[in-house]
Amino acid sequence: MDLTSFYGKNYCSSLDKRAAELYDQFVKAEGKAPEYVFSSPGRAEILGNHTDHNHGKVMVAAINCDILCFASPTSDGSIILYSEGFSPIKTTVNDSEIVKEQFGSSTALVKGVCTKLKQLGYTFGGFIAHTTSSIFRGAGVSSSAAFEVLVCEIINLMYLNGALDPVTKAVVSQYSENVYFGKPCGLLDQSGIALGSLSKLDFNIPTQPEIKVMTPPEGYTLVLTNTGGDHAKLTPHYAAIRTEMESVAAHFGKKVLRDVDEGLFLSEMHILKQKFSSRAILRAMHFFNENKRVDAAENALDENNYLLFLEQVASSGQSSLSVLQNCYVPGETEQPVVLAIQYSKQITKNSYFRVHGGGFAGSILGFVENGEVDNYVACMKKVFGENNVFPAQIRTTGTCGFKL
Repeated sequence: MDLTSFYGKNYCSSLDKRAAELYDQFVKAEGKAPEYVFSSPGRAEILGNHTDHNHGKVMVAAINCDILCFASPTSDGSIILYSEGFSPIKTTVNDSEIVKEQFGSSTALVKGVCTKLKQLGYTFGGFIAHTTSSIFRGAGVSSSAAFEVLVCEIINLMYLNGALDPVTKAVVSQYSENVYFGKPCGLLDQSGIALGSLSKLDFNIPTQPEIKVMTPPEGYTLVLTNTGGDHAKLTPHYAAIRTEMESVAAHFGKKVLRDVDEGLFLSEMHILKQKFSSRAILRAMHFFNENKRVDAAENALDENNYLLFLEQVASSGQSSLSVLQNCYVPGETEQPVVLAIQYSKQITKNSYFRVHGGGFAGSILGFVENGEVDNYVACMKKVFGENNVFPAQIRTTGTCGFKL
């Protein structure tokens, strides 16, 4: 079984063993061989922290961890999905009921994807699938988005003859997460996973983002560290960022900050201060400046100016800490994300760090100079745990599959 189309230069023999074990599991459980194989990667947010939901600019990369899946179509519209270590998911392509008790569940994600595709006019059947995941738990690499886009691609390849482009798969997946899963995310996660590689995305028109594939900097390794903390109770904190940004936009008669003129925003600061919390105003400032950092990073990569690119990454991290304020839970004395960033700076000389993903708890991202990787990883594992530090490579392919 040749999986190089999934993993490219990151392909290694251990992936053969993993795939063979999952294949055998499918055959043993279903009594026949699967007809398709799929892979959906995790993602790393490089720049653009909490800007996508207000139609901002981001940089995102697919990385070499994934959900691997073997699947076959069903004849009765049923969907049965087995994920290693979890209870099976059982639903149908026609179950469109929004159930609040299912918020946060994989079942909800499957239902949301099917419902949105039907709203778009597509007709399709069900499937049975077995999956295994190497996506780092707790590292903020978007396992839910990888799962959503995987479901899209299964239906796309089995029934739609590949009609769904990556952006459509991302939009469908975002709908599922927003409406059925109960998480008010933007499009960054799903887009990065569907597209692959390192990409700059401009969400000025969210359903038609401008996309530019970039060449990542040489001489550095991405290292993700799970600092601990439970994301399950953090949804209100994530939602507050979007709500506060959009409340400031509403002052100017706009729905999102992207449609607000920054000069007008600054000129009315005396009015904003009387009307909004300082935090809401600061979060709006973060939005405007983060978009500028993404543009600066794009220009830097175009000119192979890796130092300037990495300075934008570090500046984004500082803004997330002090302006966006999503590196710790308000009122909590446990601040593992801040500790991890500061410790990382102390034990390296030529590397760059920032919060990764939604924030408040979870993970940090480092562009670690190759010569510093071994010592850095060893030190971080000693503090945050052997299984919580993940060197990663950028993966060129997004979610994809082929018929066996």
